[in-house]
Formats: sequence, structure tokens, C-alpha cells
Amino acid sequence: MRVAVINVVGLSSSLLGRHMPGLTAFAEKRGLQSHAPAFPALTCTAQASMLTGSSPAAHGIVANGWYDRESAEVRFWKQSNHLVRGDKIWDSLRSEIPGFTCAQLFWWYNMYSTADYTITPRPLYPADGRKVFDVHTQPMGLRDEIKRALGAFPFPAFWGPAAGIASSEWIAASARWIEAQHAPTLSMVYLPHLDYPLQKFGPQAAEIPAELANIDRVASALIDYYESRNIRVLVLSEYGISPVSRALHLNRLFRQHGWLQLKDELGRETLDCGGSRAFAVADHQIAHVYVNDHALRPAVRQLLENTPGIAEVRHPAEIWGSGIATERAGDFIAIAAPDAWFTYYFWDDDALAPDYARTIDIHRKPGYDPCELFLDPRLAMPKLKIARFLLQKKLGLRGLLDVIPLDASLVRGSHGRDQVPAEERPVLLGSAWPVATAGDVYHAILDAVRH
Repeated sequence: MRVAVINVVGLSSSLLGRHMPGLTAFAEKRGLQSHAPAFPALTCTAQASMLTGSSPAAHGIVANGWYDRESAEVRFWKQSNHLVRGDKIWDSLRSEIPGFTCAQLFWWYNMYSTADYTITPRPLYPADGRKVFDVHTQPMGLRDEIKRALGAFPFPAFWGPAAGIASSEWIAASARWIEAQHAPTLSMVYLPHLDYPLQKFGPQAAEIPAELANIDRVASALIDYYESRNIRVLVLSEYGISPVSRALHLNRLFRQHGWLQLKDELGRETLDCGGSRAFAVADHQIAHVYVNDHALRPAVRQLLENTPGIAEVRHPAEIWGSGIATERAGDFIAIAAPDAWFTYYFWDDDALAPDYARTIDIHRKPGYDPCELFLDPRLAMPKLKIARFLLQKKLGLRGLLDVIPLDASLVRGSHGRDQVPAEERPVLLGSAWPVATAGDVYHAILDAVRH
């Protein structure tokens, strides 16, 4: 059977109801299950678990980014599918179903995979310092075809202060276009919209009902389109969002103990990970803590266990054994309390924060930064500043779009913990296959295609 899997990021059973009539009706008709989140409950880890049917012990994706000990660099949001160890679901199905094809639309690690049709966000970085929004596709010629058909991908709506429903609308339109042009056996579609308002405002905020209605409209229309073509639909999510009210700054704590090495770069501080005795790579509600000075490990663990706001400290080898996950993970993994999350901040004085701190820069920052969803409320006319920056870029001039706040208290929702209330668990709609873990989702998708 042909199958479409729609990933509605951040969806949990607590959000279904009168503000999501389409998805609620689909759940009532086709069935709803919730399951324990992957650990960590993060985009890249959860997706890798669903697409391989395994845990990080096998696929190696321990977070959205980690510290590469060989290059002594933190690498976030990399895109090569080669980072995900093991066969993917399309490999398994291709080996048993003649003529099987798969479209992988905006799920992460989507470059150079063995899927037949892929689309993923990928800006261009010319040598003159510009950043040009674009997508990467497989086959490569698909890129120009789909941009001619749908227009340019609305990249600012995919991440940043302007993130919103437009990116999910474009992705849904691309799914319909791929179906019309290529009719893949399995379509995997990523709709990110809910992630933005749930992190910005928190799941109980007054702004959320309108955002639930927005993604319900997009997802329901896509479900109707697929079902009109006799395609079975599954709807899933990677995690739910927990309300948070406090931020934890592990690197500032380590700085107080003299464990960080900082470098002055033109009057700004940057974190020298390779030279630090211990540092944290923050990723939502978990932080990988790397200890370069092995003699310091007992002191680091004791500090983490005694720090208010840290609920638990885990050792990777105790979770995943020896192998790729433990090699990539920190020496310790700190897990925040349910109402807390970790920042990557390492400076004590905002005047000395690195220049990238106030920009959207997901690759340069040594950790995840949800403050990139906000415009700095202290700026009097931020949109005018953005317009001036864009004009400078068109004229070929260099500039810094420093409009992102350094106030972590703005963030009201997060995720990453695997022990969450039932109503915050990720969900699977449309399958009777029993699902207890993210890895079980793999088997539910296999079952749907096979039958």
C-alpha cells in the first residue's frame, strides 16, 4: 500500500480538541497512541530512531549536535545522512517491494541519503559573505523544477523571529507536487509549525489556539489530498512541549570554577572548547557535558548533581554501552527539571557576548538557542533595522543582523526529557501497530506499507 507519514512537530494528545477539529476527527476515526519519547527527546534523535528502528546506541544521533573530539568543534544541525548509522526504512522496504520509492521532505539528515526524492533547507554561502536562502534536493534537478512550480521556499518562516505557518504550507505544497509528479510509495513529510509558538509562548499561552488551528488546516488538507488518491496516512510527532519558567547556564557555572578557556576575539569572548577543562553543549532540556581533563570528572559530576534545576545526570555508557553514541556524547548528560532548560551562554557580561549571539546562527553557536525565535524587545524599530540590513546586502555591503535578544527568560516551552507526563508524550495517529517507543514507529510504518 502507498503510505504518507506526516510529522506534526510538537503534537501531543493534550493539544487535540476543539482547536484542531481535523486532526481530532482523524484520531477518533483512525486511532491514537502515545509513546515514550526517544532519549534525548530531540528532533534529530527522534527522527533517526523512527527511521532506523533503533536507538542512539546503533544510529549514533545523540542530539541535534555534539562536540567532535577529533576536530575539537561543536557541530550543530549537520545535514549529511551518512551521520545516521544503519539502514533506513526506505532501504528495508526497497529490498522487499519491487519498484518501491520514497520521498523524504524536510526531515533532517536529508542530504546524500538513499531516498529517491528529497528536499531539505540549504542556504548558499557565497565567498563575499552573503547568505542566500535555498533548498537542496535529490535528484539535483528537482530543485529548479519545484522552485519554478511553487516559488522560493520561505526560509525566514522556517526559523527565526518570522518563523510561522508559511514554511509548513510550502512543505505541504511540495508534498502534493511530489505526489503528482512521482507518486512515491512512501512519502515522509515534516510540518514544523507548532514547534515555534509552543517554544516561544508555552503550551498554555493565549496565542496557542490560533496556531493549533493553523497547522490543523494545513495538515488536514494534506490528509484529505492523500486519502483522495487512496494513500494511507499516518500522523506522528517527535515529542511534546513542556512549559518552562527558568533557564540554566551551565557554561557560566563552569566558568566560575575556572574550567572554561575563553578567547578574546576583537573585544568579544568566544568559547575555546578544545582548551576548556570542561564545558557543556546545551540542547533544549539536556546538555552534553564534555570533560577534557579526565581528572576533573568526579568534581564535574558532583557539581552537576548538586546544581538546582538539574533533575538527573546520566553516563552515556550506562545508557548505550560502548560504541558510536558514547563516542559522540558528552562524558555526562545533564537533564533539566521539568520546568527548566539549558542555554549555551558562557559570558558573564552581555557587552562581551560574541557577535553571533545576537544573530540567527545555528551553526556557529556551541549549543541550541531558542531565543532566535524572538526579536530583541529592547530594539525600538527592529523591522527598520532588518530592512536596512537587507538593503546593505543587496548593495554588496557587509553587515550584522544583531536583532536576537540575550534574555533566556523569554522562552516558555522546551523538550528533551524522556520522562514526561502522558499528555506531553509524542503521538502516532492512524496505526493499530502497538507503539511503546520511537523505534516502534519504524515498525508501524513498515506494517502500513506492507499491508
